[in-house]
Amino acid sequence: MTGVWLRMGPCTPDMCVRAAVLGAGAARRTLRLLAAVLVVLAGVPVALTARHARADRRARITGAWARLLLRALGIRLDVIAEEPVGEGAGALVVANHVSWLDPLVIAAALPSRPLAKREIAGWPVVRTLAAGSGALFIDRERLSALPSAVATVAGALRAGDTVVAFPEGTTWCGLGMGVFRPAVFQAAIDAGAVVRPAALRYREDGLTSTRASYVGEDSLLASVLRVAATRRLAVEVRLLAPLRAVPSARRPEVRAALARSAEALVRAGIEAPDGPPGRGRAAVHLPKPAVSPLRS
Repeated sequence: MTGVWLRMGPCTPDMCVRAAVLGAGAARRTLRLLAAVLVVLAGVPVALTARHARADRRARITGAWARLLLRALGIRLDVIAEEPVGEGAGALVVANHVSWLDPLVIAAALPSRPLAKREIAGWPVVRTLAAGSGALFIDRERLSALPSAVATVAGALRAGDTVVAFPEGTTWCGLGMGVFRPAVFQAAIDAGAVVRPAALRYREDGLTSTRASYVGEDSLLASVLRVAATRRLAVEVRLLAPLRAVPSARRPEVRAALARSAEALVRAGIEAPDGPPGRGRAAVHLPKPAVSPLRS
């Protein structure tokens, strides 16, 4: 199963996490942590209500809550859409994976449903928040569960939902990334949906930051404390040109080619030279995008 969903990245906190460019004082850290706890607790009744709402309304509620949590932690969100984001058409968003914050960041950037590992369904509070977001729970421990997981994602895409996946299968510190595994791309092919690559980059004063990373034997608490202790932390979400596979009987080849193309676009997005951070949050509720065909 490791070859399908689960990968081990080379990053560790000791090797990869850098000191903050500008640290937050004790008072600021305490206020951020208290605010984040309050937002999380307030999210429980909101999630219980949202899970019974229409998909579009649920996604808007989840996005508003995610933006509030990012703000509580002192993280600025910058969204750059290279092409307009479609309304009402299902899309598979695939992104590089840096942090436990990534699903929140994508949810804050555009209405979507995350993929979540089945174990989360057993975690108090987190399971309620995940269910309220419309998360699709998948079993990453059993190879036999893969066809069912792909079918579940394909069904959501056919229904017009945007589904978010992190095909590396593990987190990296943000200075590099791993290989996109092709399994989840089959869902987009089966549903005839576009794939929307997204490059995530955390920044401090315009420079790539590793402060939000959640890697190796890192603990969630340690990562949260690092985030709260970092001033001027921002995350840039660059929504790249969409891809669509041309139908073909050679399913494995098409799936692999789609994964390679998406990975190449994301890799170029995160490895671009550092520059000034974006200004504000770009609009994401825009007309339907054009798609770039991917030929096998």
